[in-house]
Amino acid sequence: MANNQSVRRHLDAFTRGRIIGKLEEGRSVTRTAIRGFSSGRPRGTTPADDRYIVLQARRNRRQTAGEIARQTTQATGRPISRFTVARRLHGGGLFARRPVRCVPLTPAHRRRCSLWCREHRNWRDNEWGRVLFTDESRFSLSSDSHLERAGKPQSSLEHH
Repeated sequence: MANNQSVRRHLDAFTRGRIIGKLEEGRSVTRTAIRGFSSGRPRGTTPADDRYIVLQARRNRRQTAGEIARQTTQATGRPISRFTVARRLHGGGLFARRPVRCVPLTPAHRRRCSLWCREHRNWRDNEWGRVLFTDESRFSLSSDSHLERAGKPQSSLEHH
């Protein structure tokens, strides 16, 4: 009973009158009560639109939010922005991922790589066994590790 009293205090007299009228008619008051507490701008998409947006993104993972917005606008006839699409995708558990770009190799880098390859083209298996190929940070398996590092040129920018 205490819960109902707290709700009554938050409804204005007009809304209370509408609820009482609907009760007397035998109708449900849930929609009226919920509508009375809504604030802010109404959503631009329906739950069905939200599912459509997430479905489009899952079908073609390479699509941009702008492309999905255009498709949704064509399908529903209601314009939505790419920002709305991004929010709906986020709400659906899909998040934007940007591909990692490598530092472009200069002609000097390419020359050094080519020189290294020519110097090591006649190596035997036991010599290659001491080489660790990596594009990641430097690490040592032990303090006296004799692994030769191959991969990123030493002059490339390494930010850690």
